[in-house]
Amino acid sequence: MKKIFISIFCFLSFQIVKAYPLVISSTEYFFHQTKPSIDNYGKIDTVIVPVINQPAPLSNQNSSIFKLRLDSIKKDVPLDYNEYVQSYIDIYSRNHEEMGRVLGLTKYYFPIYEKAFRDAGIPDEIKYLSIVESKLDPFAVSRVGATGPWQFMFSTAKLYRLNINDYVDERRDPIQASYAAAAYLKDAYEEFGDWLLAIAAYNCGSSNIERAIEKAGSTDFWTIRKFLPEETRNYVPAYIAITYIMNYYGAHNIIPRECGFSLKTDTVLVNRYVSLSMVSKALNVDLKELCVLNPAYKRQIVNGTDSIPRRLVIPQVDQEKYSALFDVINNNDSVAESHSKHAVRSEENDRFGKIPSFHRVKRGETLAEIANSYGVELEKLKFWNHLHRNKAVIGQKLKLSEDVALNDETRTLKRHHTYITYKVKDGDTLSGIAAKFDGASVEKIKLLNKLKKSRIQPGMTIKI
Repeated sequence: MKKIFISIFCFLSFQIVKAYPLVISSTEYFFHQTKPSIDNYGKIDTVIVPVINQPAPLSNQNSSIFKLRLDSIKKDVPLDYNEYVQSYIDIYSRNHEEMGRVLGLTKYYFPIYEKAFRDAGIPDEIKYLSIVESKLDPFAVSRVGATGPWQFMFSTAKLYRLNINDYVDERRDPIQASYAAAAYLKDAYEEFGDWLLAIAAYNCGSSNIERAIEKAGSTDFWTIRKFLPEETRNYVPAYIAITYIMNYYGAHNIIPRECGFSLKTDTVLVNRYVSLSMVSKALNVDLKELCVLNPAYKRQIVNGTDSIPRRLVIPQVDQEKYSALFDVINNNDSVAESHSKHAVRSEENDRFGKIPSFHRVKRGETLAEIANSYGVELEKLKFWNHLHRNKAVIGQKLKLSEDVALNDETRTLKRHHTYITYKVKDGDTLSGIAAKFDGASVEKIKLLNKLKKSRIQPGMTIKI
């Protein structure tokens, strides 16, 4: 009897696999992850592009329909149709509940993205890329530290002028992060002249695209695809599939769900330190909703000052409640006093170097503890010291500021006489220049030359 049961189970299992020939090697499936929320912030891993090794062959009966639909919504970004795109359409269209939830969120986030993209002059339809990146979750964090709806790494965020400190992480701010994403994509498009390549570069970086182009001898994404990192090969088809689903969800019985928080909001500029919990009480609105509307504030405190007022987004409320709100904003002395002291101390440390230049790691210390003890961001500490993990090595000498990291890098290069000067020519890019020299990288060149962005001009002399 036991043997008969096992035989039946194996047979049914084979039939299920046979019915779905799509091979997904990723162990973390897009729709089987922890549902993002402010409660589990920092624990979410946004690995949302399943790896397709063997796409199912196209059906002649259905493929023409999908191709016609993609052609009908194509604007500036090519929406090519093939077996890889179809595989992702199959994946996304089967997950009605998750896609319905994302469709509800688009009502709030897409108008923000559209304005940022319109101001930057890039195609409106690239807004769908944020779904591939984070499912429109401002609190999303990947296993390598990419954060926010557009999944910026710390170093890239700083290059695109996103503010990250003890109180604020603008990678989580839908407005600021969208402008940074638009700038990145525009830079990539100016370099490659193709939107699919720009989208691919957003995932794996321009240098990987350049190397793939050189190997393939082509600038067509589908031609260079096999030379790209595995995730990027699937990233572009996933984008095209999401674009399709967002336009043809009705054809797959996907119903948009309620957003879950207020779509109608007001914005108040705050020049003091104000607790979101006190705003919540004054307006009688849910604190979690305020946190979702203001995701950049890491301590649930709006850290506004006279010189840098901060944006507070609130649900639209009755006019009579505004007097209570303004009382909180203008008389929140306890919050202002307790937190402004810490902010001033951190600011003075940054400006006047009142913390040591280095720290020697002792037994039992963690990077997070070291960062907290000196009032610096953990991601900054890792970036300055070229660390990729959160573990500290006993006896390691850690740099504690950006200036020290830069000066130490420059001194090391000079001491070993390993840098040269290079005059930028027409058509040069930082990634292209870095590829010409052993040991060079875009980040090292930027660090040594104090470059904030990847743009360089012909005639510039840079150190390598």
